[in-house]
Amino acid sequence: MKKNKVLDFSYKYGAIFVIIAVIIFFSIVNPNFLTYDNITDILRYISIVTLVAIGVTFSLIVDGFDLSVGSTVSLTTVVTASLMVWYQLPLPLVILIPILLGAIVGLVNAWLIVKIRIPDLLATLSMLYIVAGLHKTYTQGFSIYNNMPMPDGSTAQGILGEGFLWIGQGKLLGVPVPVIIMLVAVVAVHVFLAYTRGGRLLYITGGNQEAARLSGISIYKVRTVAYVLSGVFAALAGIIFTARVGSGQVDAGSPLLMEAVAAAFVGFSVFGAGKPNVIGTFLGAFLIGILVNGLTMLNLPYYAFDIIKGAVLVFALSMTYLHMHRRKS
Repeated sequence: MKKNKVLDFSYKYGAIFVIIAVIIFFSIVNPNFLTYDNITDILRYISIVTLVAIGVTFSLIVDGFDLSVGSTVSLTTVVTASLMVWYQLPLPLVILIPILLGAIVGLVNAWLIVKIRIPDLLATLSMLYIVAGLHKTYTQGFSIYNNMPMPDGSTAQGILGEGFLWIGQGKLLGVPVPVIIMLVAVVAVHVFLAYTRGGRLLYITGGNQEAARLSGISIYKVRTVAYVLSGVFAALAGIIFTARVGSGQVDAGSPLLMEAVAAAFVGFSVFGAGKPNVIGTFLGAFLIGILVNGLTMLNLPYYAFDIIKGAVLVFALSMTYLHMHRRKS
C-alpha cells in the first residue's frame, strides 16, 4: 500500500519536482540562470517547440501520432520566406497561405488514416518523407534569404519585412512576441479541450473509438479535425521560426520533432493527468528548454544534448506506462 502511494505521488508530481530540481541545480552552478533575461530566452526558445508539441498532442488525444509535423514546419518555413523574397506578397497572405498548407497536410494525413486505413505511424511517416521531398524540390535544396541569387542569375527583389520579423523578434510590453503567441495558444487550447464539446469529443474518440461510434460520434470527422489542427500548429511554428531567424531554412523542422514528442509525453504524467493535455505539454517543453539552456551555459558540447533529451523522454514514458500497467493489474 505504501509503495502504491509513493508510485502515485511520483506519477502525479514527479515531472514538477524534476523541473524544480533542474532549476535549483542550474541556479546553483550558474547565478545568471534565474535572471529575467535568461528565463525570457528559455520561453522564447520553447515557443516554437510548444506549438509543434500542441499539434502532436492533438493527434495523441485521438489515439494517433503525427510524425509529419517536423516536415510541415520545414515546408511552411521555406514557403513563408519565398512568398516575401520571391513574390513580394502582402503580410496577410504570407501568414494565411502557410497555415492553409499545414491544414492540407493534416487533411491528407487524415484521409490516409481514416479512409485508406493506413496506421497512423505509417501514414504520417510517409507524409514526413513526401513533404520533406516537396519543400526541398520547391527550393532546390537551398535556404531562402533576402536578396538571394536566383537560378536565372538575377537577384531576388523581395525581403522579409520589419512587420513580419516583429512576429519572431519583437517585444510587446517587454515580453517577446513569440512567447505571447505561445501562451495565448496554450490557454486557448486548454479552454477548448477542457471546457467545450469539441474537446470532449476528441477525448471520447481517443479513449474508445467503438464506443464513440456507437454513441453517434463521427470518429472520422473528429480524427480529421485533430490532424488538421496538428498541421495548422506546425505551420504556425514554421511562420514564427522564419520570423525569428530571418530566413527560410530547409531543415528547420527536423530537430523539432523529437523535442515536441518528448514534451507531449512528459505532459502525460504532469499532475497525474494520464492523458495528453496542453498544460502538461507546455511544462514538458519548459523542462526541455531549461535543460538545453542550462547545458549550454555549462558549455557542454551541443551534440551531447540529444542524450539528455532522449533520457527525458525515457523518463516520461517510464512514469506513464509503469503507472498505466499498475492500474490495469
